[in-house]
Amino acid sequence: MNDQTIQRCAWSGADPLMWAYHDQEWGTPVHDERTLFEFLVLEGAQAGLSWMTILRKRENYRLAFDGFDPERVAGFDEERIQQLLGNAGIVRNRRKIEAAIGNARAFLKVQEQFGSFDAYIWQFTNGHTLHNAWQSLSEIPARTQESNAMSKDLVQRGFKFVGSTICYAHMQATGMVNDHTVDCFRYQQLKNG
Repeated sequence: MNDQTIQRCAWSGADPLMWAYHDQEWGTPVHDERTLFEFLVLEGAQAGLSWMTILRKRENYRLAFDGFDPERVAGFDEERIQQLLGNAGIVRNRRKIEAAIGNARAFLKVQEQFGSFDAYIWQFTNGHTLHNAWQSLSEIPARTQESNAMSKDLVQRGFKFVGSTICYAHMQATGMVNDHTVDCFRYQQLKNG
């Protein structure tokens, strides 16, 4: 849906790649394990960068991180880290790469304990989407009580690059919160589910 007359959230700008992400993914509830892991990796990679930078590298990330298979990523060794550091298609930051690998290992432990990462992560919103009613982009918070709690718990479980702001971005991306502004066409679609 690339029609310029459609009312979207102001942050979606005018780039067709961003429109596709906004229209088809952002705010849509995610319960797929790989997609949840993908967003953990991508949100961590984004720290200090723009989301557009990460979106443009997303396909490279899919290839570099074996389709975001947490079991495979958990097995990455120093040789694989060196390959990733040489991959211009992703963010070549050792701390972020090592965090993605460590997070894969922590992700598997959470799956073991809770039956799925989905069951674990959605507990921070009591298993349902929190529908906000923001009039403008300036009203949307960078973090909330829920993202603070999620961040704290993830850190205790050994996850890295999971500060409260990153956790809130993860919640927005995976539909744990509906932060589309009320004038956006997606707001009502998602609210009516």
